[in-house]
Amino acid sequence: MSANSAEAPGRVDVVLVKAGRTKIRYPGELLHDDGTRLVVRAAWAGGGVRDFGFVRFEAGDVFTEYYWRDRWYSVKEVRAATGSVKGWYCDITRPAVLTGTELVVEDLDLDLWRSADGTDVRRLDEDEFAGSGLAERDPEAAGAAVAALDALERLARGGGFTDLLA
Repeated sequence: MSANSAEAPGRVDVVLVKAGRTKIRYPGELLHDDGTRLVVRAAWAGGGVRDFGFVRFEAGDVFTEYYWRDRWYSVKEVRAATGSVKGWYCDITRPAVLTGTELVVEDLDLDLWRSADGTDVRRLDEDEFAGSGLAERDPEAAGAAVAALDALERLARGGGFTDLLA
């Protein structure tokens, strides 16, 4: 299967890379791949509870994750074990690459949260991004990352955010 294949292998390993190292690897079910956008469903893969203050990720949560081969972000719909939507966690990343059954995404430190009702939209980890040195090492990638965060925030605050996921 090529990096741009529209074939659906069923199961994939999602590999999140940060600063050249694998941050996390977890199994998921590939629900859709049209050659540009991939949709994966996976259970919360973190150890224990991750409490951000504005949302908790915990055992039983299910993530429907949207990745693009031509966009600098991914969007993860987070549902509680009960099925209720908690919100959307968006990672600013380089475009996704699927090789065989391995979906690799490089995290660029910037994130965005949008609550289920859309009233809480917040930019996250801008200090990590500033400290990462990406702007000095790869100014083009840093510019693309900031532009992606700005675009997602506009969609999350205005309209059209859920159209990304349709």
